[in-house]
Amino acid sequence: MKIAIVEDDINMRKSLELFFAEHKDLHIVSFRSPKDALKELDSSYQLVITDLNMPHMNGLEFLKQLNNRYEMIVITGNATLHSAIDSIRLGVKDFFQKPFEPELLLEAIYRSKKVIEFQKSHTKTTTKASTTINRHNPFVAISPSLESIKAQVLKAAPTDSSILLMGASGVGKEVFARFIHEHSTRSKKPFIAINMAAIPEHLLESELFGYEKGAFTDAIATKQGLFELADGGTLFLDEIGEMPIMLQAKLLRAIQEKEATRLGGSKPISFDVRFVSATNANLEQKIAQKAFREDLFYRLQTIPVLIPPLKERIEEILPIAQWKLDLVLAQYNLPPKTFTKEAKEALLSYEWHGNIRELLSVIERAAILSDEVITPKDLFLDSRKTRESSKIEFLEKQLLCEVLQDSDNDIAKASKILGMSEEILQYKLAKYDIQAVSKD
Repeated sequence: MKIAIVEDDINMRKSLELFFAEHKDLHIVSFRSPKDALKELDSSYQLVITDLNMPHMNGLEFLKQLNNRYEMIVITGNATLHSAIDSIRLGVKDFFQKPFEPELLLEAIYRSKKVIEFQKSHTKTTTKASTTINRHNPFVAISPSLESIKAQVLKAAPTDSSILLMGASGVGKEVFARFIHEHSTRSKKPFIAINMAAIPEHLLESELFGYEKGAFTDAIATKQGLFELADGGTLFLDEIGEMPIMLQAKLLRAIQEKEATRLGGSKPISFDVRFVSATNANLEQKIAQKAFREDLFYRLQTIPVLIPPLKERIEEILPIAQWKLDLVLAQYNLPPKTFTKEAKEALLSYEWHGNIRELLSVIERAAILSDEVITPKDLFLDSRKTRESSKIEFLEKQLLCEVLQDSDNDIAKASKILGMSEEILQYKLAKYDIQAVSKD
């Protein structure tokens, strides 16, 4: 297995090289910077281990450029909750904070190796069983929070009002966008999605507006833009907060005028499109920083919808986990597997900062690596926790204790103050071993 280690600290780099030297099945190649690594990385590499805080190009930008071509592990001395979430979103499976035990990193490497070997020997197929499992209501599970949001968007769906979906990365914003489209009068027309953060700035304009033949060097034929392709239907603008400021004025005009001009063209093309946007960024903060247009913000958020994180939708965790497990087993034609009681408790007690996307990733890997039963060790959640996560848990426990004390141990009163259901509050009290008396 060929592994790239990208680390600017020479002491850490050399220490890892020495530690792995005795493992002859691991071929280690070290780089002192992401830019050096990008010049050499090719298809012979299978795993990349990278620091996050490095000069010239940080680790997150490096991970973006890798674009999931390799298994990825992060090691860093200055982990924050934000960087951990961004790493998960970019496909990182394991996240280690310095100092760490090199044996744990070695375990993670061999887990990745096993996954790679499994995927080489097993082809993911679309079987009748997997099709049946995958043919579900857009929402695999229900919770009070989810039902409340569904009720809200079902009122807005039949209208043509622009909807802005807000929430952390991985909460299911695109699922909600499709749900809105399917319950609108446009459901028989196209649903077109574009991720603003995934497309280079110089290509984004041509994707949205299209271009005429000869508009630029590579424009060998006319191309329709997404406004045209979505005509009559819904255009979903994901990660709208990442849209370059220079393009925002053009988008605003297109929305207002309901027409757009292809690059290199002179004739405006009319379109009839319903806009649904999504962001995990604080757009009001971006407006204050002059990074997002205020007039575009108000145009897009006629109806704002805030989707809560998975940790506030605890009732959904185990059903989603079971659905994903059944799907992976069917896709790879694997024998039945079950979660142990301890594994279920681990799933419920983990914070899921990467939300549903992180949960699905953890379950897929556990389904591949486990034997007949899935244990907490197969989930390997401990390495994903940052020091900041531990601090948040400490502060949350302190808050719960204070609110309970102020509420005279009245669960109903405390849950109302905290803005969470009694069921979730009871779960959190059990998680932190806080004693309270429920009053009728």
